[in-house]
Amino acid sequence: MPIYEYRCSDCGANFEELVLSRNTESVRCPQCSSTEVRRKPSVFGLKVQGGASTSSCAACAGGTCSTCK
Repeated sequence: MPIYEYRCSDCGANFEELVLSRNTESVRCPQCSSTEVRRKPSVFGLKVQGGASTSSCAACAGGTCSTCK
């Protein structure tokens, strides 16, 4: 059962969700209940030139967003 990372397009919240099927239309933001969410790339799936990314944030992969600071 995969856990995916999401970002809400309405309020900007980042969250994780356990998705039991391929139907991701039922995923809602836990802060504002919006269904306008986008799945983010996994930190494990990101790679930067010269090696793996050391950032803990999948959104920026470089440590420059407000989540990383």
